[in-house]
Amino acid sequence: MKTNWFKNIFRKKDKEKESYVKIPEDIRLKIIEKSSLQVSRGVFFSTVIIVVSFLPVFMLTGQEGKLFHPLAYTKTFILIVDAILVLTLAPVLISFFMKGKFKDDNKNPINRGLERIYEPIIRWCMEWKKTTLGINILALLISIPLIMNLGREFMPPLDEGSLLFMPVTLPDISNSEAKRLLQVQDKIIKGVPEVDHVLGKAGRANTATDNSPISMIETIILLKPQDEWRDGLTKDDLINELNAKLQIPGVTNGWTMPISNRINMLSTGIRTDVGVKVYGQNLDSIAVLSEKIKKELTGIEGIKDMYVEPITGGKYVDIEVKREEVGRYGLSVDDVNAVVESALGGMKLTTTVEGRQRFSVNARYGQDFRNNLESLRRLPMQTMEFGSIPLSAVADIRLTEGPPMINSENAMLRGTVLFNVRDRDLGSTVEEAQAKLNNMVNKMPKGYFVEWSGQYENLIRGEQTLKMIMPLVLIVIFLSMYFAFNSYREAFFNLISIPFALIGGVFMISLWGVNLSVAVAVGFIALFGLAVETGIVMVIYLNDAMIQLIAKNGNSRETITNEELREYVINGAAKRLRPKIMTVCVTLFGLVPILWSHGVGSDMMKPIVLPMVGGVFTSAIHILLVTPVIFYMQKEWELNKLGKIDVLDSSH
Repeated sequence: MKTNWFKNIFRKKDKEKESYVKIPEDIRLKIIEKSSLQVSRGVFFSTVIIVVSFLPVFMLTGQEGKLFHPLAYTKTFILIVDAILVLTLAPVLISFFMKGKFKDDNKNPINRGLERIYEPIIRWCMEWKKTTLGINILALLISIPLIMNLGREFMPPLDEGSLLFMPVTLPDISNSEAKRLLQVQDKIIKGVPEVDHVLGKAGRANTATDNSPISMIETIILLKPQDEWRDGLTKDDLINELNAKLQIPGVTNGWTMPISNRINMLSTGIRTDVGVKVYGQNLDSIAVLSEKIKKELTGIEGIKDMYVEPITGGKYVDIEVKREEVGRYGLSVDDVNAVVESALGGMKLTTTVEGRQRFSVNARYGQDFRNNLESLRRLPMQTMEFGSIPLSAVADIRLTEGPPMINSENAMLRGTVLFNVRDRDLGSTVEEAQAKLNNMVNKMPKGYFVEWSGQYENLIRGEQTLKMIMPLVLIVIFLSMYFAFNSYREAFFNLISIPFALIGGVFMISLWGVNLSVAVAVGFIALFGLAVETGIVMVIYLNDAMIQLIAKNGNSRETITNEELREYVINGAAKRLRPKIMTVCVTLFGLVPILWSHGVGSDMMKPIVLPMVGGVFTSAIHILLVTPVIFYMQKEWELNKLGKIDVLDSSH
């Protein structure tokens, strides 16, 4: 049995060798040239469309521009080189490597299997044209409410692997109390098993750019790798647990991430996700309005860590000179100020030189003395006629309240109500807050107004830019397809695939629970070019089938029947199925693994990839099933109304 089996194999190979006829070199090169001419124009323009459709990303500004410009540059340069290689290097490489024996498409089992599945489906679609179009339109209509109900945010939150705990205490907290509070908080935080290291800081660092008061604490929490966390615990759960353990009277907690916080503070001056800036002419009035805003916003779902930036509550030692008493003792106001300055502020005695550095040496009373009002009242002053007298004899000394820090912006005094947004999208949270504040804002005194800042400010700017970019992308794609086909009608029918690509993108981001953001918009922009690419390949082969039909029957209503037209359209769609499937699969194989990626950066990549994966899938279904139907209906109309078929010439 084995011997016969081996003999049959060798006999089969010998028969194949005998039946093989070598193609002459000149004929082989002409076939390669003709095939390259047929597809090169479409492949070139599909690559150009992907490049051009991504160019409007360069119009993004601010944070989103800095983040996505490198992606746009990389993709643009790669695809420009790819478009050049399609026309120059690819045909040469084909002539070098496509030699020897070739098999028919039907010899490939994958190709046969795909055609066996696809052909009955496309025949059913051609038979039930209106039903096919109705199903697609229904799917498109279903996706509209889905996209309308999606949340909105500026950028997807990037998991930095660490947390920044930013509690705010009362403005008059002392250094020793701030130090004690910092140590207590660090000890509580370190007691959570997911925390690796804790580093806390109260007040400002040794830099002129950090104006943080002693009442503001910054604690960086480095977390262990996520595989070492308790089962089922997420970062939001961890924040909620830490927040519950750190409920200390007089302290308002705030949670963010280190890099995100620094970006927010540098770009908008707000250290939380959202800030309501209250502008006016009087600090006391601003403080009252800020408290009213906080009261109105309390209880809105999604608002966390809300507090009013302190405008009053700072403690000052107020020394007011009694001018009548100063004259009675033969002193001047400058004499009193000189004593106060030297005792409390410090008197410069000398300058010490240490290498290239110089330090002034000041002398003043100790902190225990300066912190005691009775000691300050007994501060001795020397007079010419009455000897030493206490400071209280010539000045009133008392504690008064005032602003711990005066903030101004655009030449106006400013107060701020700060809050973070968690467990809800940024857009709907702020819109609900704005709706609740509308009545109060309209009744504010003249000269007082509010302004929404923070990430919401960036969200509005990004949305306005995208509203300008999206129509521009569609116009650019349409013009590129016109130059590819030299036909407005062909360009328009290929553009139809873009809305149907949106169906899969919307379903994917809804399934993953992702909010609309600039990253998702960039994913949709990239999807537009990919969707058109597959459509161009389909139209090329459908037009090739029309050329074959015209070559056989002529281009006339009398020589071409509707049945023949439909069969040739089915043949053009089904017999070149493999390159269309390959176009889709190459994209999917490159993008799908990102959906299961983990680590820093994956939070930003998934919102970009999700619309592309879902959109390529649904656009492929549309192109494989609906595009031939639309093409057939278009050619049937041309044949009945114009008397002939308008065919794209792929040879130029």
